Amino acid sequence: MNKFFKYILGAAAAFMIAGGLSSCINDLDVEPIDPALQDDVTPEQLFNKCYSVFATSGNNGGDDNVDVDGLDGGFQHKFRQMWNSNELTTDEAICGWGDEGIASYCHNSYDASHPMLRGYYYGLCIGITFCNQYLAVYPDYDAAMTAEVRFLRAFQFYLLTDAFGNIPFATTISGENPEQYTRAQVCEFIESELKDIIGEGEEGSPVLNDPAPKKFGQAGYGRVDKAAAWLLLSRLYLNSEVYTGNARWQDAADYAKKVMDSNYKLLTTGYADTGSDGVYREFTPYQMLFMGDNSITDAAYEAVFPVIQNGTRTTSYGGTNFLIASTFDSDMHPYPYDESEVNGLYNNNTWGGNRARPELIRLFFPNDDAPSGHAYAVSFAAGDDRALFETEGRFLNCEDESNFKYGYAVAKFTNFKCDGSKGSDNTFPDSHLFYMRVAEAYLTYAEALTRLNGGTAPADAVAAINAIRSRAHAATRNTYSLNQILDEWGREFYFEGRRRVDLIRFGKFGGNTDYKWQWKGGAYAGRDFEAYRNIFAIPTDDLIANSKLQQNPGY
Repeated sequence: MNKFFKYILGAAAAFMIAGGLSSCINDLDVEPIDPALQDDVTPEQLFNKCYSVFATSGNNGGDDNVDVDGLDGGFQHKFRQMWNSNELTTDEAICGWGDEGIASYCHNSYDASHPMLRGYYYGLCIGITFCNQYLAVYPDYDAAMTAEVRFLRAFQFYLLTDAFGNIPFATTISGENPEQYTRAQVCEFIESELKDIIGEGEEGSPVLNDPAPKKFGQAGYGRVDKAAAWLLLSRLYLNSEVYTGNARWQDAADYAKKVMDSNYKLLTTGYADTGSDGVYREFTPYQMLFMGDNSITDAAYEAVFPVIQNGTRTTSYGGTNFLIASTFDSDMHPYPYDESEVNGLYNNNTWGGNRARPELIRLFFPNDDAPSGHAYAVSFAAGDDRALFETEGRFLNCEDESNFKYGYAVAKFTNFKCDGSKGSDNTFPDSHLFYMRVAEAYLTYAEALTRLNGGTAPADAVAAINAIRSRAHAATRNTYSLNQILDEWGREFYFEGRRRVDLIRFGKFGGNTDYKWQWKGGAYAGRDFEAYRNIFAIPTDDLIANSKLQQNPGY
């Protein structure tokens, strides 16, 4: 069975490509683009397409002209499905929509026919294919661009093997179905690629630019540099024991420290000023990371891999639009400056779907004593700027999964701007999507050192965690256990699309665990589910299309 992937190559805008060419491919294979026959295809256009797959699902707005025929634009949006698979399956998020696949995510009963996992799988495959095309056609055009495309391909291979384990693997264009690589083989490739493009591999390889954080409008904003490769290496090493059976804690700490010592920095200064409308506003550094102007304030200096989102040019039903709209209803008013405003999107873009399970709230309110109120009051009561939850008129427990009021609402992501100015569009946001940010390096460094120290955080690990807590105005501590570090991962990165990975690393996801959450395994009180579900099933379509593939155990 073939999948149809669209290749639309013609007049290009930033991160958008329009024109017309279609190609039918199997898995990661595609007919090469021949510049001699298509002289309107430039390396810049194909390069932009390699990046654009992280922002949109196709070449036009919303769901139109998607990359993978037969799949809804939202279903194949890379970030949206990464988020669904890593959040709805955990103790952080729940959703009551009737979309096919939502309930089986929330109840940990997904299988090889899961439509959203199918979309995620093929979305990653097509992204890798675009990178393979660029590297086949334009490998010598520009050294930095080639190194960046190799990073983008390695990142997508990482996401694919993290989710699906043993995966189809191809780095060249051919007419053959790709072989299936084990997780260990994929990880070995990723490590080799990343080391090459930071200058630690084969002599003469194209190398990424040195770390240089930028704001939107500055040349090179949105393009990855060495810091992104260091951070992905640290993530690979942090999870190495899960992926390969070989723990590499020191390597994880070493590469995380490179990011911490780079020009990328934690945002530690908030906003306090009077806007052009005469209204005085204050926002914490943590809030500023997820607002509509996060690409032009100093929040941009924390973004190691920012993906451009613009209300008029990169419209989609994934990305920050999904994060904002899916977590809000019209009763939410997270900022005190104008309680008629909801989330900074002004066409009633409030889908009322994803909200918090009680276990997430208990990271901030362990005694179930969160006050009734809007997010600014709740975070004040928590003594932690990160507790951005709307509780008024809502229930802590998710007794009714279909009702958005059951489960506190998350007001973390908005399209508001610090000075009160409006976004570029009433429906789609300008908030840029931070796939990777500096805070990850701090917690990776702390966790890796703590594991090397037998489970108790040494001084350098304590300092790294306290830096994260201090910028959230949360009380610091003199020591941390591994379980406390897992909690800190949850406080800092909740609803950012990584929770499943952290729970697996700590032995608290699938299998016989000591940890239950509400609706885990489909039971309201929570129950364990099978360990094989730590890895998702290869989609049935691909098993039929490629006889070289074997299904993951258990499915």
